[in-house]
Amino acid sequence: MPVSQGPERAAVPDAPHTDVETHHHHSHALTSRHVGGHHLLSVEGLSVSFTMYDPNAPFWRAGRVRSEVLHDLSLSVHVGEILAVVGASGSGKTVLADALMGRWDQNMEVRGRIWFDGAQKDADSLSALAGHGISLVPQGVGNLDPLMRVGEQVRGAARGATREARRADAERRAARQRELFLAYGLDSRVERMYPHELSGGMARRVLLMCALMDDPRLVIADEPTPGLDLDLAVHALDDLRGFADAGGGVLLITHDIELALRVADRVAVFNDGTVIEETGVENFSSPSTLRHPFSRALWHAMPGHEFAVAAGAAGKGDE
Repeated sequence: MPVSQGPERAAVPDAPHTDVETHHHHSHALTSRHVGGHHLLSVEGLSVSFTMYDPNAPFWRAGRVRSEVLHDLSLSVHVGEILAVVGASGSGKTVLADALMGRWDQNMEVRGRIWFDGAQKDADSLSALAGHGISLVPQGVGNLDPLMRVGEQVRGAARGATREARRADAERRAARQRELFLAYGLDSRVERMYPHELSGGMARRVLLMCALMDDPRLVIADEPTPGLDLDLAVHALDDLRGFADAGGGVLLITHDIELALRVADRVAVFNDGTVIEETGVENFSSPSTLRHPFSRALWHAMPGHEFAVAAGAAGKGDE
C-alpha cells in the first residue's frame, strides 16, 4: 500500500520522531525507523556554489562568478534503509556526495545544516568521520590504485601512536579483510591481484569492501552500477541491501530509477540541483501517489508506463 502523505512536522531533525509519518520534507517507507529518536543522516537547506572565472567572458577580461550547483536541498537517511537519490547524470549528485564527506574545496561555498547521528556537523567533523562513520563507494573503479595489490588496498594503512599499536591494528585489519573477502565471495588469491586483473563485478565489490573496512554506519554509494550488466548490477545493489539490513544506512546516488526501485526503501527525486520529492518506493506504484509533477513525469517515462509525459508535468512546478 502507498504511504499516506500526511501533514508535515516541524523541521527539527534531532527531535523525537514516530514511525510511518510525514515530516522534514519527506514521507516514510513502511520500514523507516528513528533509532535514538532521530535520523542517521539529515540534511536541511543545503546549497553549494563554486567561484570560478566567467566561462562566457573573453579570456583576458573574465571576471569571477559564482555558480550554484545545489540549492536548498533537504534529505534524510534512516537506520536500516537505502535512500536512492535519483537524477540525470551530470546534474550535481556527486557534488552532494563530496559535501557530505567534508570535501569542501577553497572555491566552494556550502550553506545549510548537516546532522549525523543527531549531532550537527561541519567540514572538519565530516572529514573526521570519513571511513570511520561515513564511507564513500566512489563512482569509478579507476579510484583503485593500479600499482597496489587488492588485499593491501582493502586493508589500508595501520594506525597507532606506537609500533605495538600499529602492529595490533595491522593484525585487526588483516582479519577484517579476510572476513570481508569471505562475506563477498572473493577467493584469498584475489588479495595478490592488481585491479586490472579483476572483473567489473569483482572490482565493484573491492570498492565496497574498502568502504566497509572500518565498520561505517553510513555508506554513500555514488553511481555504483555503470558498466555492469544487469546481473552484476543487481548483485552490487544486493550487497548494499545486505549492509542496510544489518543496521547500516545507505545513500545510493544513481540515474537508474528502475534499479533503485528494486532495492531502495525510499527515493529522493533530484532535479535542477535539489530534491523535489522524497518518498517511499511504495508511492511509485502509481503517479497519483506522487506529489511533484516532475516525479509523475518520471513515472510516466519509465518502461511499461507509457513512455509519456503527464499533462502539466514537463515544467518544474510546485508541489
